[in-house]
Amino acid sequence: MRKSLLLGLSALAMTSAFAAPAAAADLGGGFSVSGGATIVSDYRFRGISQSFKNIALQGTISVSHKSGFYATVWGSTIDDYISAGGDEELDLIAGYKHDFNGTVLDLGVLYYYYPGSERIIPGWNSDFFEPYISVAHTFGPVTAKVTANYAPKQKALAWVHSKDDNLYIAGDLTVAIPKTPVSLTGHLGHTFGPSYLSGGFKDYTDWSIGASVTKGPVTVGVSYVDTNKSLFTVSNPFANPFTKQKDIMKAGVVGSIGVAF
Repeated sequence: MRKSLLLGLSALAMTSAFAAPAAAADLGGGFSVSGGATIVSDYRFRGISQSFKNIALQGTISVSHKSGFYATVWGSTIDDYISAGGDEELDLIAGYKHDFNGTVLDLGVLYYYYPGSERIIPGWNSDFFEPYISVAHTFGPVTAKVTANYAPKQKALAWVHSKDDNLYIAGDLTVAIPKTPVSLTGHLGHTFGPSYLSGGFKDYTDWSIGASVTKGPVTVGVSYVDTNKSLFTVSNPFANPFTKQKDIMKAGVVGSIGVAF
C-alpha cells in the first residue's frame, strides 16, 4: 500500500478526530498550527468501513487564524475498493469557525482526494467536494452538535445517474466526566442517496457510542459502530473479485490511540 505519504504526515505530528487536543503553536501574525497522528483498528466513515475492517494510519495538520479562518489536511490509509485501487485518502479542508457566546458555528468546504484512483481504471476520478456546516453548544460538561454535509451532483458519486448528489445529517453528544480524564460520546447520522457515499442505498442510518481517556497529548478510545444496512465487498474487486467478502456496514468495535502536538 502507498503509505509513505501518510507516514510522512505522521512524522510531522498530525492529529485526527481521535487525537487528544493540544495547545496550538503560535506562528505569529495571528496564525497558529496544530497536528498529531492516530492508529485506528478500523476506519469507519459514516458507519461504512473504508479499510476492509483492518487497521488504518491517520494524520492531520491544521493552520488557523485568530479571525476564525482555518485550513486543514487530514489523511488516512484506505482499502482499494474505496477509490478504484487507491490506497490513501487526503481530505483538504478550508473553513471558518466562530464562537457566538458559547455557540460555535463551523462552516466550510471539504475536498476528498484519492491519489492513484486512475491506476486501475484509466480516466476514473474518485475525487469530490462537499460543503458542510455545524453548530455546537456546551452545557457544563456536555457538548451537543448538529452537522449537515451536502455533496452536489458529481461524477465521482454516480450510482443511478451519470452524476449523483448526497446529503448527510448528524447529531453528536460528548460528555466529559467531571474530575476524570474520561469522555463519553454518542453519534447518530443519516445518509440520503442513492449515491456512491450511500453504498447505492436510497438512505441509511449509522450510529455509535464510545468512550475515551486523555492523558496529556495522548488519547485512547473505543467505540461501537453500527448501521441499519449490510454491504458486502472484497478488498480489491478490480484485481480479484473472488477473494473473501466482508460486510463493511456490519456492527463492530473500533479502538484508537492518538497523540496530538
